[in-house]
Amino acid sequence: MDISKCVITVPAYFNDAQRQATRDAGKLAGLEVLRIINEPTAASLAYGIGKQQNDSQNIAVYDLGGGTFDVSILKMTDGIFDVMSTNGDTYLGGDDFDGIIVQHFMEQLQVSFEILSENKELLQTIRLTAETAKKHLSSNEFFASEIRGETVSISRGTFENLIEPLVDKTIRCCEQALKDSGLQKK
Repeated sequence: MDISKCVITVPAYFNDAQRQATRDAGKLAGLEVLRIINEPTAASLAYGIGKQQNDSQNIAVYDLGGGTFDVSILKMTDGIFDVMSTNGDTYLGGDDFDGIIVQHFMEQLQVSFEILSENKELLQTIRLTAETAKKHLSSNEFFASEIRGETVSISRGTFENLIEPLVDKTIRCCEQALKDSGLQKK
C-alpha cells in the first residue's frame, strides 16, 4: 500500500515558520500534508476517541518528551478541540532526568567529567545504564547494575529527591498554563 497523504504533529510551541518548514519537509518526502496539528491536540484526539460527542470537558496534556516539555490546556466541546493555553520549557526533557542519574552514578564510580570526555565508551555505558534505571524505577523501588565491574545503584526515593527541582519546573509551567487558560485547579 502506498501512502500519499499525511497529518503531521508538531510541538505546541512551534511558530508559523517552523510549522511551514515541517509542511515543506512532508512535501519534499513526496507526501500531501493534509494538516499540521499540535501534539497535545493529537493526544487529546486519541483520548477523546469513543467519547460522547455532546461531552464538554477541559483537558490538560502534560508532554514530557526526551528534550522538551510542554503543557496544553484544551477544551473539548461536542468533539471540537479548542486550545486554551500552552506553556513549557524547551530546555527540559527526559534527557535531563537521565543526566541526574548519570551524575549520581559518576559519584558512585568516582569518575569525573574530564575522564568521561576522554572515554566516550564509558560515558555511553553510564548514559544507557541511567536510562535503563529511570525506566526500571517507574515500576520498581530499586535499581542496581554493574559498570566496569563496579556496582551502581539508585532507589526510587533517591531518584525522586534528585529530580524534584525538575518536576517543580514542570509544575510551575502547568500553573502558568492553568492561569493563562482562566481556569481554576478544581
